[in-house]
Order: sequence, then C-alpha cells, then structure tokens
Amino acid sequence: MNPRAVRTVRFLLTGLGNVGVPLLEILQSRASLLMERYRLELLPVGLADSGGAAVSPNGLDIGAVLAVKRARHSVASLPVVGRPGMSGRDLVREVKADLLLEATPTSFQDGQPGLDITRDALSRGMAAVLASKGPLVLGFQELAGLSDLESPGRPPLRFSAAVGASMPLVNVGRRDLALGKLGRFEGVLNSTSHLLLCRMAEGRTYEAALAEAQALGIAETDPTLDVDGWDTAGKLVILANAVMRVPTTLKDVSVTGMRGVTRAELDAAKAKGGQVLLLARSEPVGAEQWEWSVRPTAVDASHPLARLGAMEMGAVFRSDLHGVNTVINGEQGARGTGAAMLKDVLEIFPD
Repeated sequence: MNPRAVRTVRFLLTGLGNVGVPLLEILQSRASLLMERYRLELLPVGLADSGGAAVSPNGLDIGAVLAVKRARHSVASLPVVGRPGMSGRDLVREVKADLLLEATPTSFQDGQPGLDITRDALSRGMAAVLASKGPLVLGFQELAGLSDLESPGRPPLRFSAAVGASMPLVNVGRRDLALGKLGRFEGVLNSTSHLLLCRMAEGRTYEAALAEAQALGIAETDPTLDVDGWDTAGKLVILANAVMRVPTTLKDVSVTGMRGVTRAELDAAKAKGGQVLLLARSEPVGAEQWEWSVRPTAVDASHPLARLGAMEMGAVFRSDLHGVNTVINGEQGARGTGAAMLKDVLEIFPD
C-alpha cells in the first residue's frame, strides 16, 4: 500500500499578538507530529500584524517571524517578504490561500477588523478559523450564511477558540449533544473575573487580585470587558447562536459585572460550601423564547461548578437526551487558544 500523500494547506494569519505568536510557536514545535500523524503541512504564505504584513507564496520561515516578533518588530520589517502598511484585509484580498486563521484584537462595537477579514476570506473560498470574538458577536448570522454552517459546500467556518479557549464548549454543544433538547446552560467563561472573585473570597483586595491577574497575563491593563461582564456576554451570544441555534445579540443579554460583589456575599457563599461566580446563563422560557444573563451568582455545594478552582473555567449543559454534562478546563492562556484553533483546522482538514 502506498503511503498517504502529504497535504499542504496554505494559510494566512491575521493578528500576531497574544494569540498569533503562541499559535506559530505551536506550529513550529508540532510540525513533525502534524506530518507523522496527519500527513499535513501547514504552510504560512501571509502573516499580518499592526505594522504590515509578510508574504511569500513559497512559505514564510516561522523561526524568522518569531525572532522578529520577540524583538518587538513588525513582520513587515522582514527583508524581501515584508510589506509595510499592508493590512490584514489587504492580505486576504491579495494573497491566494486555503485557510484564514483570524486572531486580531476583538471589538464589540463593530466587529472590526476581523469581521471584514472573515467576510472576504469566506467570499474568496477560504476556510476560516477564528479566535476573535467580535466578528461572531456582531455578525454571526451573516458569516454562517457565507459558510458551511448554513450551506453545505461553502467554505468551513470554525471558532472553538473564541469561546473558552481550549475548553471545547462549541464542539460539546453542537456535536456531542446532537439531537438533544437543550435546557439551562451555565458557565464561567472569563478567567480574569473568576480569579478576582476567588482571590477576594480569600481576603485580598480587588486591586491586589487584579494586579495578580495582570502579572499572569490573563487580564488587560484595562480589564473593563472582563470585570463588567461583557467578555462573558459576548461568549454567551456566540453559544446562543452556534449551540442553542437561536439568533441572539448582545442587546438580548442582561449583564451585571462583578464590581459590586461584597465581602459579605463572598463569605455567605463560602459558608455554604460554594462560591460567587460571574455566571453566564441561558434558559428556555417558552417554546421559542430564551432568557440570557450574565451576573454574579452565589452557588452552594450542590452546584457542579461550586468547587471550580481560581485558575479554571467551566460550564454545565443540560439536555433531555444527554443529561447533565459538566466541562472544566484549567487556564491555558493564549497557548490554549492557539491549540483550539489548530483543533479546528484538523476538523476542517481531517486525517
């Protein structure tokens, strides 16, 4: 029997920050395993960051790219292949590839630049794997219509990394609980807010807990999206559209952040063997209606997420066919997000 042929997938990567760089590091370290186990070569032909792009139809040297990024320079500074000023959207419009990996900074105001980048990639026939939440929160129905999510035969669209990083919520909800009628969903989907609540329950101040989260690299300098609940709400919107299959926007979600949680509330939950969680919740309230919320919620010892660790996220799915399924994942940071993107790539280009 002849050995399996090697498949070469030419890809573009937009965004070379906290997700894009670890993604390239994983690709570099696991290239041999991809070849051995999947007979798959992932060839970067175009990469874009905030300063421009690098392009080579014969493939870019990932080692050289990582060296430039570690020196805090743009890939546009690379000799010969550098393209100063070339945007991610320009890259997608001008460079031929099989796959887009989209990891630009997210925006819940307009979904840009990822929304236009993803639109263009799907329209050009590229498969798309997203880590960026903004395009999905603001344009899920449109992107689904351009992809295989609604029309078999159109380019694949996957986005596991946008919800819970390496915690496989989208796959569990869409694939593993197939044909079940979903009931209440509950999830701790933001690592920063959860760490803060855990540390405050231990007696630390909000400021000290935030400083720890920032030192660990899981919180931005401005943690507003995390602590005010909007990052969690965005992930809930994606799950609502993708898993519950209910057209949902941020306006449909009642959002209360964690800033108002008191020490008395934390102590009371702890006394009952539980804790206060910034909990995303969806619940059917009628044949065609759902309620969506994000708010601090005290859970007692009987709740599946009651003992969730400070560096963990978790979620609970309830289904009439599948019962109660709990998913818990330890914080993997950007590396976990990159791993989730590659998991989606392997789903699109299976063995």
